[in-house]
Amino acid sequence: MKILISLLLVLAAQAASAQGWPARPVRMIVPFPPGGSTDIATRPVADRLSQAFGQSVVVENRAGAGGNIGTEFVAKSAPDGYTVLIATDAVASNPHIYRNLGYQTQKDFVPVIQLSRQPVVMAVNPSLGVNTLAELVALAKKKPGLGFATSGAGSQQHMAGEWFAKLAGIQLTHVPYKGGGQAITDLVAGQVPLGSLGSSPLIPHYKAGKLKLLAQTTRTRSAALPEVPTYEEAGYKGLLIEQWLGVLVPAGTPGEVVARLNTEINKALADATVRERYFQAAQEPVGGSAEQFGKLVRDDSEKYGRLVKELNIKVE
Repeated sequence: MKILISLLLVLAAQAASAQGWPARPVRMIVPFPPGGSTDIATRPVADRLSQAFGQSVVVENRAGAGGNIGTEFVAKSAPDGYTVLIATDAVASNPHIYRNLGYQTQKDFVPVIQLSRQPVVMAVNPSLGVNTLAELVALAKKKPGLGFATSGAGSQQHMAGEWFAKLAGIQLTHVPYKGGGQAITDLVAGQVPLGSLGSSPLIPHYKAGKLKLLAQTTRTRSAALPEVPTYEEAGYKGLLIEQWLGVLVPAGTPGEVVARLNTEINKALADATVRERYFQAAQEPVGGSAEQFGKLVRDDSEKYGRLVKELNIKVE
């Protein structure tokens, strides 16, 4: 009886806390450095949530270990709705790549909502002198080992690059960075000739003529990049990766908080200003239910488990 009473008191306290949420600032943890795709997508949503909640929603970058440092931080945070993870699809693939992770995606998190989806693109420095994938393949056969930058080992960008190399029968050298920002800086500067990267932060450099984009990994062309062919259009059938962002909270977070976050983020993603900022960055806003996002995480976990084995993806 005492145990039952204690449990009821805990549930009552959680319900009361959820009803008054948020009563203080909320942190949105981005597990990558500023300037990358994840950061770009998070900030306009955080601004809208700040207005809706009447509380500050602060974007905090906690980068490192392919996104695992920030992800583990949230997994171990109190399940009270005040620490929220802006997750990439790495949460579906990293458990297949890293040993002794400090979290289990399916066990330690509750899905809230999908934010966006975007292609991974193959970008090249103009100095390389190629304008199509076919020209890149021809050059790579003459000069095997060309380096391609990504935001991290084991990322979907890494998989896309290795998948392309395997299908094309060429040898490329993976050059992992701790985030997309520095990778793009070195790519624009010519320190690395190729980049398999999320499309969002590449758009300004592409429009300025500082980079060329040769292909994108989605089934159809992004509305923001209608002139860039897909890998499938270029002859690489089946090479499909949809890079997504979503919101997760620690397991045990009150359902009322999850529902409120889902509702307000859906509203933010429907806002014309937010949608325009997403489209300008070649990201398609998605939204939807927590259940839909949960299914996506589970399905991609199965897909990336297969790709990690087939492509022999490893983290040094």
